[in-house]
Amino acid sequence: MSSKEPFKFRSDVVLFPMLFGLIIWGVYWFELRFGYNFNDYGVYPRTLQGLRGVIFSPFIHGSLEHLYNNTFPLMILSAALFYFYSDVSWRVLFWGGLLSGILTWVFARNSYHIGASGIIYMLSSFIFFRGVITKYYRLVAVSLIVVFLYGSLVWYLFPIDEKISWEGHLSGFVVGFIFSFLFKEKMIIKHQYKWEQDHFIEDEDPFLKHFDENGNFIPTSELEKKEDEEN
Repeated sequence: MSSKEPFKFRSDVVLFPMLFGLIIWGVYWFELRFGYNFNDYGVYPRTLQGLRGVIFSPFIHGSLEHLYNNTFPLMILSAALFYFYSDVSWRVLFWGGLLSGILTWVFARNSYHIGASGIIYMLSSFIFFRGVITKYYRLVAVSLIVVFLYGSLVWYLFPIDEKISWEGHLSGFVVGFIFSFLFKEKMIIKHQYKWEQDHFIEDEDPFLKHFDENGNFIPTSELEKKEDEEN
C-alpha cells in the first residue's frame, strides 16, 4: 500500500492506464495511416535483433481485434496496480514487462511475438497471487474480481491456437507469480482498540472493573469497598 495514504484515489490511477491505451492505439493508427508494419520489431526468440522486441513488442498489435482485446484488460489491471499497490507499481510494471519479454525470447518458438498480452498476464497473475498472499480482505476481494473477469485467460497459457503467443502469456504469468512474493508493499496496520491488544488486562480496565465474571454490574460504592478490603 502507498506510504502516502492507503487506498486513496490519485490522478496516476487513471492517467497512466489511459496513456498506455493511447500509445498502443496511436502506434496502430500510425501503421495504418502511413503504411508501416512494425511486426518485425516484435520479440524473435534467440536472435540479437529479436531482443529489441522486449522493449517494443507490447506496443505493437497485428490486428484491430488483437488491439481491442488487449486494451481494456491492460487499462483495468494497470489501474488496479496503481491503486492497490502504488508503492511497487512502477517496479512491477517495468521489470515485469522486461522479464516477460526476455523469458519469451529465451524459450518461445521461432516467430515474431507482439502485443501487450504478456504484460496483461503478468499483471493479472501478480494482482491475484499478491492479494491471496497478503490475506488482507480488500486485496483478496480484488484477487477474486480478477478471477471473475479474467479467469478464462488461463486457457491461453497453453498452445491451443498457433496464432496466439501462448509463450508470451506463460512468461508473463510466471513473472507475475514470482513478483507476488518478491514485491511487498507497505501494509495497512489495522487500528487496535485497547481491549484487542495482547497486553490488555481486564481487571485493570476502569470500565470492565464494574462487571463481575457473570456480566453483572457492580456499583461504584461496592467496587470501592471491595478495593479497600483488598488493600
